[in-house]
Amino acid sequence: MEFISKKQRQYKANLHCHSTYSDGKMEPTQLVQAYKEHGYSVLAITDHESTYDHTAYTTDDFVVLTGYEAYIRPSSTCVFDYYAPEIHLNLFAKDPHNLSIIAYDPPYCKYMPRELAESRPQASGIGPRKYSVEYINAFIDLARKAGYLVAYNHPNWSMESDENILNYEGIFSLEIFNTQAMIENQNEYNLALYDKLLRNGKFMFCHGADDNHNKVPMDSIQNDSFKSWTMIMAKDCTYESVIHALEHGDFYASTGPEIYELKFEKGHVHLECSPAQVIHMQLSPKKSLRVFNHDGSPVTAADFEIPQSAPYVYFSVISPDGTSAHTRAFRREEFEK
Repeated sequence: MEFISKKQRQYKANLHCHSTYSDGKMEPTQLVQAYKEHGYSVLAITDHESTYDHTAYTTDDFVVLTGYEAYIRPSSTCVFDYYAPEIHLNLFAKDPHNLSIIAYDPPYCKYMPRELAESRPQASGIGPRKYSVEYINAFIDLARKAGYLVAYNHPNWSMESDENILNYEGIFSLEIFNTQAMIENQNEYNLALYDKLLRNGKFMFCHGADDNHNKVPMDSIQNDSFKSWTMIMAKDCTYESVIHALEHGDFYASTGPEIYELKFEKGHVHLECSPAQVIHMQLSPKKSLRVFNHDGSPVTAADFEIPQSAPYVYFSVISPDGTSAHTRAFRREEFEK
């Protein structure tokens, strides 16, 4: 199996972005231009509880995904609490013109004019927002049936318990990097949680995103753009191909390194990447196989033999500057083909 091929183009994506349609400071057209200028090919403008069709910005070399960020809090009136848990989910529409609102609840849908929000297609039937595992699973199921891919956003910022997270069903990918939350809390590198999910049978993908609001100037060290992204191995730069790649896990997360090739031949793995300090094949938190040079000189390739005991593996590339890239996990039935 060849997961990443040197012959295949990779499309750089920001899958979490806020505009003036919610609490962001840049207009959609400004965001599209800025991400184009920084070498991106895909942008998801995911405003809070605000469904808008941005596909007019899609061109032959740039795709704007339709979607929004949904959230559920313990407060029935959506009161924000610095010390309480909540959950944020990004919903990516498989159909670019799908503007359905899931479980519409006016206190949450505060950024859209009420008349406009109520004119959108409604996926309902589960009542007003309620912060419980049962309700959240019903919400996720409703979103999926309405044609959305559902991603889990900034889990550390959300302060949810592991017990809750491990009981969610239907999430396709976890934000392993989130730029805005990392600036806020310095602790939004979620590899440990990702491994815990895998160990408990919750096999999902992982991605990186900015979650940018652009509340400070672009040249500020505290700006939240262009620092975490997802590299998507889509067939071409079209909406359909990008969604297909996301749905099937054909992507990896990065804050710097690039992975040029990753292929499996039964139990053998070959990986090539941009200059790295170390390349990991992770087996569990207790064990990884690593390729590095003792003198600290860069490595650009690694070969691994997967132990028979490993139920899954995933790969990390760590650059000398501390930036990193991470693939999704591969189960034994995949890498033994």
